Amino acid sequence: MLQLIDKIGRGTGKVVGILYQAGRDTIDQVITNILPFMAFVSFIIGLILSTGVGTVIANTLVPLSSNLIGLLVLSFIVTLPFLSPLLGPGAVIGQIIGTLVGVEIGRGNVPVSMAMPAMFAVNGQCGCDFVPVGLAMSEAEEETIEYGVPAVLYSRTITGPIAVILAWVFSLGMSWQ
Repeated sequence: MLQLIDKIGRGTGKVVGILYQAGRDTIDQVITNILPFMAFVSFIIGLILSTGVGTVIANTLVPLSSNLIGLLVLSFIVTLPFLSPLLGPGAVIGQIIGTLVGVEIGRGNVPVSMAMPAMFAVNGQCGCDFVPVGLAMSEAEEETIEYGVPAVLYSRTITGPIAVILAWVFSLGMSWQ
């Protein structure tokens, strides 16, 4: 009986030790990687919102959302490697263009079949702002981050317009019922 109690006690102590260390590791990750990134993103969102640059860019790009060629151009613009990390935080461009395109679809000015391609076009930059943090959280080496971030950014520039074309193909024939 004492051996059973001893085994249960040791097992419980081992589990508690593992969970305690996991908690410590989690707090360490949050403090060293996530909080600095959140501060950076907050700064970028504040800068975009306070200057109004996001609204100006979005209102300038809305006319591109009514046809496939315009959506391809829009997708290319928002996924440019030097823009996409700045457009991702807060998703200002995606929110404004998405809302305006939705309104135009509702009014009948833009065909309903453009809804899915427009969504892919305005959100091509998604994730590009998190790549450096994700690599840091996975404790990637400096060289991996140095080459990994541009690789993801350039890949989004290539795959963004491809996603728009695929969305357009799959939305062909879509209409109000």
